Amino acid sequence: MKICKKCIQPDTRPGIYFDENGVCGACVWEKEKEKIDWDLRIKELKEIASWAKNITKSNYDCAIGVSGGKDSTLQAIVARDELGLRPLLVNSEPAGITEIGKHNIENLKELGFDVISLRPNPKVIKKLIKRDFYKYLNPVKITEYSLYSSTYIIAEKFDIPLIIQGENPGLTLGTRLTGVGTDSNALKADELQTLSSGWKEYLEVEGVEEKDLYLFHYDRKKLEEKNTKGIWLQYYLKRWSQRGNAEFSRKHGLKWRPEDFDFLSIGTYVPFAQLDTDLTQVNQLLKYIKFGFGQCMDSACYDLRENRITRQEALELVRKYDGKCSEVYIKKFCDYIGIDLKSFWEVTERFRGPMWIKNSKDEWYNTYWDAVKEMKEN
Repeated sequence: MKICKKCIQPDTRPGIYFDENGVCGACVWEKEKEKIDWDLRIKELKEIASWAKNITKSNYDCAIGVSGGKDSTLQAIVARDELGLRPLLVNSEPAGITEIGKHNIENLKELGFDVISLRPNPKVIKKLIKRDFYKYLNPVKITEYSLYSSTYIIAEKFDIPLIIQGENPGLTLGTRLTGVGTDSNALKADELQTLSSGWKEYLEVEGVEEKDLYLFHYDRKKLEEKNTKGIWLQYYLKRWSQRGNAEFSRKHGLKWRPEDFDFLSIGTYVPFAQLDTDLTQVNQLLKYIKFGFGQCMDSACYDLRENRITRQEALELVRKYDGKCSEVYIKKFCDYIGIDLKSFWEVTERFRGPMWIKNSKDEWYNTYWDAVKEMKEN
């Protein structure tokens, strides 16, 4: 296992890039940011906004995909108040939306935006979530199809010329080996790691027809022919930051978890992560078992790259929180897809990654920590 020389991210993330010096793509991006002419980027962004306002035949200048969380709140306010755009916000409602999630979507509406919420057929999506759990140990895979596609579908139907998405994982997570790359073009969202296998694979599911999957894919070719632009806002904003976005959005009504919340139950110390559905907590546990890292690793790496914590503090946080998930969430997921806990763990163990070994007590041990020790000694 290779660990980034700058942060503490391992090389087990699908699509992750490491340079010749052993630095991950996310840290490479942090270094690249120092050389970017951000004034020029802002100028480009304003030119795109001006183009959209001048060319639109719709009531709206741009469509913005929103969950109601920290990034989407920032996106909406920047588009309207800083770029002068008239946005239509598009929300793909997640399965089992939480009360905090409902609050944050309503908060966006109360901030003065038109919002369209789409919810795929709950019977169909339940079937597909169960299928992805058994096939990929990734129950949120299909939900990401609808999460992204909804905005593109609405933009096409409403003749909206500009689509604004938040962050490009090729930059933020360092997954620049995926087709989405590291540029500003968000029309390539269908080449994100999770989406790249294509929506048609779900046609193999018994009882699912192509018409059932309408909200799970978009016609990129048609959008390109219409000269629709799609951008990652992160590409243009120097101030883009996980914690910075959260603090900005909180000032505009975003609701976080309370200070007395049991953060061990969700596997991270961050109060503004994983707010809109409890399915995410389970998926992060499964990611931890499959790839050797979970939500806390991501959170700690963000804070480490922004010099909010030290490398040692990041490791201590990961050791404490990563991979933790309350059985309450696991049981809720099992009830949702109709299986028992025994079946859940039987399926999960089939996907346990090669970074796990049994120790002398016959307990699973993550060899990530051996790689950390080796790095310290060297």
